[in-house]
Amino acid sequence: QVQLAESGGGLVQPGGSLRLSCAASGSIISIYAMGWYRQAPGKQREVVATFASGGSINYVDSVKGRFTISRDSAKNTVYLQMNSLKPEDTAVYYCNAQVLGVVGPVRSYWGQGTQVTVSS
Repeated sequence: QVQLAESGGGLVQPGGSLRLSCAASGSIISIYAMGWYRQAPGKQREVVATFASGGSINYVDSVKGRFTISRDSAKNTVYLQMNSLKPEDTAVYYCNAQVLGVVGPVRSYWGQGTQVTVSS
């Protein structure tokens, strides 16, 4: 079994910053991809930033230049540094990982979500 533990959400004023963390633990052989998604009230879940299996990084256009995804492979942890936050960034942010566990095949796992609220 694999677990994803997220942290770092909260309430911040427009223009502020937050850093999200997501640590994967459990029976992990390899992580092929890892990233962040978000879901705002009344909207579908959308990708925010991801590390693809080949190591490439992708961002949704609305966060380019403001958000930075990074990772510590030794700790199976991915981070999302969010700067210049806007009210439209308000959402529940979810971590996702594509993991090859002790019991294959590669499966997709989700964290429990962390709330990010941008408001004055």
